[in-house]
Formats: sequence, C-alpha cells, structure tokens
Amino acid sequence: MIRQPNNKSRRILIANRGEIASRVAKACRELGHTAVGCWTDNERQAVHLQFCDEWVHLEGSTNGETYLNVEKIIQVAKDNNIDAVHPGYGFLSENADFANSLKKAGIIFIGPNVEAIKVMGDKATSKKLANKSGVPTVPGTDEAVPNAEEAVKVASEIGYPVLLKAVAGGGGRGMRACENEKDVRDQFDAVGRESLAAFNNGDLLVEKLIVNPHHIEVQILADKDGNTYHFFERECSIQRRHQKIVEEAPSPFIGDDEELRKNICDTAIKLAKAVNYDSAGTVEFIMGEDKSFYFLEMNTRIQVEHPITEEITGMDLIVCMIQAALGDDLRIPSQEFITRSGHAIECRICAEDPITMLPAPGLVTGFETNFPQGTRFDHCLYKGLEVTPDFDPMVGKLVCKGMVRDVAIRKMRAALDGLFIEGLKTNKPLLKVILDEDVFCEGQYSTNYIKEVAPQDSIDTAFKHQRFYEILAGVEARRMGI
Repeated sequence: MIRQPNNKSRRILIANRGEIASRVAKACRELGHTAVGCWTDNERQAVHLQFCDEWVHLEGSTNGETYLNVEKIIQVAKDNNIDAVHPGYGFLSENADFANSLKKAGIIFIGPNVEAIKVMGDKATSKKLANKSGVPTVPGTDEAVPNAEEAVKVASEIGYPVLLKAVAGGGGRGMRACENEKDVRDQFDAVGRESLAAFNNGDLLVEKLIVNPHHIEVQILADKDGNTYHFFERECSIQRRHQKIVEEAPSPFIGDDEELRKNICDTAIKLAKAVNYDSAGTVEFIMGEDKSFYFLEMNTRIQVEHPITEEITGMDLIVCMIQAALGDDLRIPSQEFITRSGHAIECRICAEDPITMLPAPGLVTGFETNFPQGTRFDHCLYKGLEVTPDFDPMVGKLVCKGMVRDVAIRKMRAALDGLFIEGLKTNKPLLKVILDEDVFCEGQYSTNYIKEVAPQDSIDTAFKHQRFYEILAGVEARRMGI
C-alpha cells in the first residue's frame, strides 16, 4: 500500500539537547512541523534553541530532574499540546517505559514500537530472538548466569578468553574480558555491581571473546507497513573504553567484498523483521579476522554516527524516522532505490584529555572554523559554552566525504586543522595522530587499535605547540573579522 503524503503539521517536542537536538529541529522544520525545544535551568542559551520554532522550560538542572524525568517530560508535552516526541539518542531514547507512557498519553513516540524496544534492549532476550531467526550469535549464554560458579562452567565449555557482559545497557559499561578461570571468579561480582549501578540490572551473560574483532553495524529503517530497508554498513572499530571516536562508511575491512556486504546487510533486515521493527535503528555485529560475523546488539534509536550513512546514501535518516513514526510514506520504492557513493569518515570531537582520554570539562573562550569544501560539522559549540561533567563530553561531530577513502582521510586532516576551539581541552590531537597512522590508513584496524597501536603515546610536546598556534590563529581570525 502506498500512503498519500500527510501534509498535517505536527507539534514535535525534542526531548534532548546538543547537536542532535539541532539536527532533529532542522528535520522537523523541513517537513513543515513545529519544532519545540527544551531549555533547562543551566542551559538557557543552548545552541539547539535557535533552530527550534518554540521553546519550553524543562525545570531543573540535573539529568534526573530534566532529560531523564519521564513524568515531567510528559506533563510538559501535555501542557504544550505536543503531538509527538523525538528522544534523540541517549537519555530516554531506548526506554520502553517512556515510550509506553507517551502512548498512553496519546502522544507519538518517534522511535520503534514498545515491544521492539523491550526485546532488543535486553541482550539475553535479543540473543534468543537472533538464534531463533537464524542470525549468527557469539557462542555463549542467551540467559543470565546466576553466579560465578556457573560462569566458570560456561567459560570452560566455550573456551577462553571470554567476556562477562551486562544483560542490559550498553556504551561499554558492564563488560570485562577474562583470560582464565581466576579472572572470571575475581571479576564476576564486580561486573555485576557495575551493571546494577549503571542499568539497575546486575544480570550477566558469558560469551566467547572474539580476538581482534571489527565492530560493524548496519543502518536499517522500517515503516508501519513492514517495509524494511538497509542503508549499508559502518565501521566503528576505533574505540576507547568501548566507546567510538572514529567511524567510517563503508567499512574498509569489508572493502570490495560485495557478497559479504550483502550478507551482513540482509542479516540485519532479517533480525529487524523478526522483531517487527518500525523505525530507524542499527544492528551491530562483531566480525572476526576471518570475516565471520555475529550479532552483538540492536540500538533502537538513531545513532551518533548516522551522518556518515547520510553522506554516502544521500538519504536524510532523521526525516525518514519522523515520517515512519507519523505513518507517512517513506517514498522508498525498493531496496535497490538506496545506493551508495564515495566514502565518509566521522570524528567525534570530545572535551577530554587527548592522552588519558578522560573527560576535561571547561569553558569555551573562542570558536572558529576554516573547513575544506564539503565538510559537515554537527555541533553545539559557541563562545561562552560551559562543558560540565553532567553530560557526555562529545561537543561535535566532524564529517568529511571523498569519492574514495584516501580523499576522505585527506579532507578530514584538513578539517581538523581548520577547527579552532579555545579554552577547552579536546581530543583533536589524538584524532590527528590516528588519521596519520599507518594501521588506520591501511584500514585493517580492530577494536584493539587504541590499546595495541597506542596513538596517544605519539602526542608529545608538539601538542602544546599546536595549542599555542591554534590560539594565535583564532585571535588573528577574529581580528580580521573572519
């Protein structure tokens, strides 16, 4: 069935902040909807507000009082005649209770149905579904192990090394590699406590640890009629503390192996259909050195790294996500309609020490850019922005596209050189080292890259000199009115 275009304007509340809130606001306005932004007690001048049509006060200053407060967000939505809520990523974006509460209130959740969120949000349940659907999974348990003794038993059966992994949550928390029985016994309770504190669920799985793995994910999109499409894959193997800092599309590891690419993308669609998915989402896989791949988890939301997929496909994923939630026709006649061209790279710009990679809050005293043609910078920066420990340290996403990977890398080097942020310590020096490093340039890196190659060790006194010249360049740029 082909749906007729829905020209009705909706009032859409963006229950998020930063660059993703700006991104969603632009998509809402493009579609003719009213973008309603939130401002909190400590973010009265947030950048995303300038892209919104209206603003509402989400009273409070902590995450618990604002962006994580289900009751308050729903009440604000009711008070302001909101038709739909877009959660962005993080915060309540994968919270089934939030989605269900909106549904009960007669407000559309711009994301997948509640059941899909529940099933894919639990690693044990999602692994069972994958196994049932014929989707390959990492050898190990698909149910929580009750204690360390049982974990040791499972580990002995599948062979070391193994991974203790939280049933709930993500973002690298609640995960610990174990090389032997002693590690399992020593780490089991600690990982359980970490998981309980982070996700209010201390249950753990035991899985075979894939050596030198690649983190490959497939972007999918589905509508209310069951039409499901993939937008090819992304490589996300440059990580620190299990969190991504550099992403690419397409994957240099898959390279020209179109049969493998089709196989992993079709597998992602198979899983999405099995859970009756009906929004934008990402199916994540872990790929071994032999290019065998296994289902890892599904993110039932838009990903931070979605821009690189947009760059190689020409599709606006946020627009499509909103259309899917409202029941509009996506105007995608078939999978063949979605094609890719060129290569895109995203570098996450984070307020953190480039050597220790730990968060480094601070005040932005100056901000200038001088980018090469075609650079995309999704960000929340402005002079006077105070980056606090309250939120994720990412302040922007730098995206460059080239017709081939070498060109994309070259453009990214130039873009990093043209990004000037004063007063704030960032990971830019680390990113510059990575973009010049041989293993990265060859495209054969694994998720062990930071640990094994240690690009942070190549950041020395040159970092201090670079910062000095950046400050001078920023001052000169402002003096000239650039």
